[in-house]
Amino acid sequence: MTKDELEKINKFTRRKFAEDELYTFSVILCDNDIDRDLESFSDKALDTLKDCFVGKTGVFDHNASTVNQNARIYDTEVICDNSRKTKDCRPYRYLKANAYMVRTDENKNLIAEIDGGIKKEVSISCAAAKKICSVCGCDKNKDGCNHVKGKFYSDRLCHTILDKITDAYEWSFVAVPAQVNAGVTKRFTSDDVSTSSVASDIRAADNELRRDIRRLAFFAGGTAAAELASVSAKNMTTQQLISYKKTFESRCKGGIRIQLDVSDKKPDNSDFSTR
Repeated sequence: MTKDELEKINKFTRRKFAEDELYTFSVILCDNDIDRDLESFSDKALDTLKDCFVGKTGVFDHNASTVNQNARIYDTEVICDNSRKTKDCRPYRYLKANAYMVRTDENKNLIAEIDGGIKKEVSISCAAAKKICSVCGCDKNKDGCNHVKGKFYSDRLCHTILDKITDAYEWSFVAVPAQVNAGVTKRFTSDDVSTSSVASDIRAADNELRRDIRRLAFFAGGTAAAELASVSAKNMTTQQLISYKKTFESRCKGGIRIQLDVSDKKPDNSDFSTR
């Protein structure tokens, strides 16, 4: 712990604490990727949340009780990870927070569970004044639209973009966070659409894309090409499947019959990262 960190922590305490009296850890509160609720934070929302979460308390399962408080955030930063992209191919950004706890006999087991990776997933509670449709850009808090979350429109997955953050309430250790990529994320809800139904719809859409890829690969290069394309598409994300399908569509439109490598060696899928 640096001197600067200790000073930031002591701004929230009634007396000055020494380093050995405190336990600190980092969490990822949220990111700008599409989550299990088919929602994402705008970049502007992340920047606003950065300031809002300084000083906010950490609880369990969003139970906002005084006896349930266990940690407090003393610093935050928004980080851009240039090695990753969101599901809709935007630069990946996430909100990281540093939190502290006062070491006591009562929380030593919690500290051990955090260090051991048992208590890891978190979720945040906040308010967003705008809920923007990713397809048409309308604010669903004011105007409705006919676009359905989880459906594809011209190869674009419809989701809701949370913007204009008005407040941040707390962050919680939870068993199932809404955002897959973050260690700490917003609350896992089924607002507007059933989460299990959405997951099923996405899997069905991905499988349909894989069938299309196999069919197009067959027209482009025959049975062997179709088999190899199926293997390559097996672990791709939705966006990767869409790009892969477009590749075959382009080749088929041009009337080009391609010959794929059908040797015993495993296909090189290094161009397509999986999570």
